[in-house]
Amino acid sequence: MTVAAQAPSRPAGALPGTRGTAPSLRHLGPNWYAAVMGTAIVANAGTALPLQAPGLRGAYAVVWALSALMLVTLLGARTVHWVRHGDQARLHLLDPAVAPFYGCLSMALLAVGAGTLAVGRDVIGAGPALAAAAVLWTAGTLVGLTAAAGIPYLMITRHRIEAGGAAPVWILPLVAPMVSAATGPALMAHLPAGQWRAAMLLGCYAMFGLSLLATLLVLPLVLARLFHHGPLPLALTPTLFLVLGPLGQSTTAVHHLADAAPGVVAAPYAQAMGAFAVLYGVPVMGFALLWLAIASAMVVRAFRRGMGFGMTWWGFTFPVGTCVTGAAALARHTGLTAFAWLAVALFAVVVTAVAVAGTRTGLGLARGELLAPPGPRPAAR
Repeated sequence: MTVAAQAPSRPAGALPGTRGTAPSLRHLGPNWYAAVMGTAIVANAGTALPLQAPGLRGAYAVVWALSALMLVTLLGARTVHWVRHGDQARLHLLDPAVAPFYGCLSMALLAVGAGTLAVGRDVIGAGPALAAAAVLWTAGTLVGLTAAAGIPYLMITRHRIEAGGAAPVWILPLVAPMVSAATGPALMAHLPAGQWRAAMLLGCYAMFGLSLLATLLVLPLVLARLFHHGPLPLALTPTLFLVLGPLGQSTTAVHHLADAAPGVVAAPYAQAMGAFAVLYGVPVMGFALLWLAIASAMVVRAFRRGMGFGMTWWGFTFPVGTCVTGAAALARHTGLTAFAWLAVALFAVVVTAVAVAGTRTGLGLARGELLAPPGPRPAAR
């Protein structure tokens, strides 16, 4: 069975205002994990900022708890979806516009796990937080590696993608191992010294490399699609922000790995990793800002042409949040205040985006719009 993809079909719940049969879990797609990622990144990015104020950590803990509750609820709902609507779930895997969102499952597990270790320990205690974070990181990493290999395999063997069908969502399963690489170092100190820590460090570097190189192969396809075929459909325009994910997350990863390297590998390698973190992070953050400007201009254009709310709006959250953690890491390693201010400014964007997307998602669920049957495929404008 093959699925044509001349124009990306809508992931379940991606467009508002759909009316038809009653909403049900049948139309709950893997793209919903983006809401968990987007919520969790608020706590993770907030703790990375060079800001100290009364109540901030408590607020981050509340957001983490909300993201954990969302994850548990969504895991249960998606399990019911697979049990009761297995045919629809298999169709999702065979749809090149929906299948890449399985990378979001991995990143949701990893983001909540990172928040558990960062602020969740204030709520549930250090021991349970460490255990939960280890389980979530392991599960998220296994799911992410499976998606990074499995989704491209399906795209090659089962999907039929026409010329000009490249989409930013293709990056989702490829960036999941990068999130593992960025969040793994926090667990490294809890491993036995020696081989265990070295294996974790180098394993995270390997995931950094596979994710980065895979993204470098796909990003030119996305750019070629935009240059040769014009803007994305209005409803999919926010997915342009997904490109920021591997940029910000890779910058975060190299800095976290550099922080963890001393004492794990020989001094010359540890020093080289520290230098590489800055030499890699600064130019990549520069490109991230360029892409942010282009994507923001495209979103303004889409709003002027009538773009309404959709679950794609969660694309404004997690990818920008990774740029917050990347800029905060650069500020810490370089001592440059400009990076600190950049991190704070981007964090304000993330908080605003989560508040808007979360509110609109809640309203869409209450009105029965977001779990209604898919509508017609959106056309580019």
